[in-house]
Amino acid sequence: MTKTLTLRRPDDWHLHLRDGGMLAGVLPHSAAHFARAIIMPNLVPPVRTAHDAQAYRSRILAALPAGADFTPLMTLYLTETTDPDDVAAAAASGLVTAVKLYPAGATTNSQSGVSNFDNVMPVLERMAAIGLPLCVHGEVTDPTVDIFDREAVFLDRVLDPLRRRIPELRVVLEHVTTRDGVDYVKSANAGLGATITTHHLMINRNHMLVGGIRPHYYCLPIVKREEHRQALRTAATSGDPRFFLGTDSAPHVDPTKECGCGCAGVFSAPNTMACLAHVFEEMGALNRLEGFTSLHGPAFYGLAPNEARITLVKQDAPAPYPSKVETGVGPVTVFDPGHPLMWQVEAGT
Repeated sequence: MTKTLTLRRPDDWHLHLRDGGMLAGVLPHSAAHFARAIIMPNLVPPVRTAHDAQAYRSRILAALPAGADFTPLMTLYLTETTDPDDVAAAAASGLVTAVKLYPAGATTNSQSGVSNFDNVMPVLERMAAIGLPLCVHGEVTDPTVDIFDREAVFLDRVLDPLRRRIPELRVVLEHVTTRDGVDYVKSANAGLGATITTHHLMINRNHMLVGGIRPHYYCLPIVKREEHRQALRTAATSGDPRFFLGTDSAPHVDPTKECGCGCAGVFSAPNTMACLAHVFEEMGALNRLEGFTSLHGPAFYGLAPNEARITLVKQDAPAPYPSKVETGVGPVTVFDPGHPLMWQVEAGT
């Protein structure tokens, strides 16, 4: 029996598109289903200034397939030399939608991130004054802290003191991965939201490590224990508007994943909506999928939801999805949820 579900067209509030041949190869897969996306700025070199953001936006638009309807929402990469006036001007012009905070060394291409938060307080205070959100990679980089604990420690050491220091600052805790993170977001009265990725809803650390290392499940923040995955699934499907989709789809060519020191990142753009329909159906919450993918994010960012619709169709047989996507710089493996996907986005929607 066929089942259908029609939603407002979704948005992706945390997306990596890279640049050059990789950008051209992966962008069509996000643009096929998503109307808008918050674009991560961790290129090499990073997108630090309004000028950088304008140039990168132009490259994204030039790489779109003919007829695609997709709006990149640009961000700036926060550094200890970021100019508050440049940030404010970029926000006032509508060029940028947020600023991204990477603790220095926390993830891919984060070397230019923040080590001393006192040095970025003028920027954060200006952002609070103008209502520009700060997107936060929520992990400490202290080598004495276990990698599975770095999100929880970040909340205590960094995020909570920062929010107490500048309570007016609007913050998105990106790719939350722990029960601790979920509980922290739920404890906030206002001004705090969180994105949840597709893959963190579907896999835990056993999937990555038991029976052999699966490098295409390696990501940062790293996947955690099953109790944390269940907390994420409950939050995502709860209807709580503080939680919304940010895929953190982060492509790397296969040789850089399948090696002695592989890159962190999961490429989920082609099958995210099918994966989410699977999760929400398992949780008995298909009626809340639209909120998570299409309504909560725009509300947090002060944007109108999309008027266009997509339709998801559940088939009797598994839906076909590619195992790899070929790009101009090499093959990229698509996220494998570990079981067949019965849902797919109906062609033409």
